[in-house]
Order: sequence, then C-alpha cells, then structure tokens
Amino acid sequence: MRLFVGLGNPGAKYQGNRHNIGFMAVDEIARRHGFAPWRRRFQGETSEGQLGGARVILLKPATYMNESGNAVGEAAKFFKIAVGDITVFHDEIELPPAKLRVKLGGGIAGHNGLRSISAHVGNDYRRVRLGVGHPGVKEMVHAHVLSDFAKSEMPWVDALCEIVADHAGLLVAGQDATFANKVHLAMQARGFGAKEDNGGGQN
Repeated sequence: MRLFVGLGNPGAKYQGNRHNIGFMAVDEIARRHGFAPWRRRFQGETSEGQLGGARVILLKPATYMNESGNAVGEAAKFFKIAVGDITVFHDEIELPPAKLRVKLGGGIAGHNGLRSISAHVGNDYRRVRLGVGHPGVKEMVHAHVLSDFAKSEMPWVDALCEIVADHAGLLVAGQDATFANKVHLAMQARGFGAKEDNGGGQN
C-alpha cells in the first residue's frame, strides 16, 4: 500500500493558489485512474484506488499547510504505511515553472508543509517537487505562493498535472528517475520546458 499526499490549503479561497498545486496533482490522479469518491477522514480528504498494481490512498490534508503532518501522521498510522511508502506532491519555488524533480528524503527548504510532515513521520518520504518559480525577492515568496496562477500559466499547470497522473504508477514501482524523465519529455513534447534540462531524478 502507498500513501500519496497532495499539499495545499482547503477552501475555495485558496483553490487556484500556487501553493495548492499538490492538491491539483492528486485530484488529477484520482480522475485519470478512476479512484473512489473523496471522503473526509484523517483531518483531510482521502480517495482510494489502484496504481501500478498496488493499492494507493490519496490524501489532501484539510488542516492548512502548516499542520499537514497531522493528517499524514494519522493516515500513515491507521494504514500502517512506512515512511518510505509515502509520496508528497508539493509546490517548489526553487524550480522554474513547469519543472519537476523527485527526491527521497533530504531537507525541507523552508516549506512549512514538509516541515510538519517530517515532524510527524520522519524525513525519509519521497517528494515530487512541482516548480512554481521564485518571485526573485525573498520577501515576496509568501505572497507569491498564496496568489493564484495567472490565466496564462494554466496550460502548463494543467499539462503538468495530467502528465504526472499519467505516469504516477512509476512512483509506486520506485522508478523515480524514469518517472521524472517521462514527465520532462512529455512536457517538452507539449511545448513546455527547456530542452537542455535532462529532467533529473534525485537532485
């Protein structure tokens, strides 16, 4: 069994925020793979289905970003899911828009959602880092992630979530580098992403 966590803030006010791209990604996984309807539990919402031959629980914490670990900890304890079988989808300001990286363990880079999860379950979970770009000035980061994607950005946002969902079974199989590369190539084929970037894996 695997736990896929999308990070974001609950409620219509935050729905289109850059900070909520994790929610968008797991919503798309649920849609494209015919997962069960979302239901409220574990201080969040869950949906269950099959991916890559394994049972996968999708979780969207409803605790607000800073307390995401409460929901993740509850769900992981209930299903007896090891930290290495948890994958977290989150916004990443240190990556350009439309870029993606996969990383197992490592630092939290100032992300409050990751900080909370690490405090509850440890640090050795997989992170799918979804690039939303940096505003260029540290003081503007908070406003940047809590503002909506511009209408002009939505084509790459939608494409990234769709492509992540299409290849999510590779994450279940532990094929992180293959997943990242396939996402990169598919984004490039749709006209997003610089050709010189190899799509990365673990960095």
